[in-house]
Amino acid sequence: MPVHVLSAASAVGAHTLTTDRVVATAAVVVAVVGAIAGALALARTAGHSGRRRSTVALVAGIAATAVGVLVVVTADGGPGTGNGIVGGYVAVVVGLTAVLLGGLARVRSRRTA
Repeated sequence: MPVHVLSAASAVGAHTLTTDRVVATAAVVVAVVGAIAGALALARTAGHSGRRRSTVALVAGIAATAVGVLVVVTADGGPGTGNGIVGGYVAVVVGLTAVLLGGLARVRSRRTA
């Protein structure tokens, strides 16, 4: 008689929204907003709006990266387990991109001021 071993992280459906997936998705959305703000700030660094956009990019990027790292660290399993690990990794990468763009725009706006 075969013994079936249940894994700690059982797979859930691809369209099932779990709390971890929602948190990871929200972090990705914040990271994308930050990256867009950083790109806009870098494209138009002159004036007050460039500094404001670079600040938005920095804050959003740091927040999204922190949440993404938290999701990845607390995940019990890999992709397909409902732990939001894929979204966590995406949030980290896009969040760091937002921080980089916001930082570059901040440096460039200080040079022109």
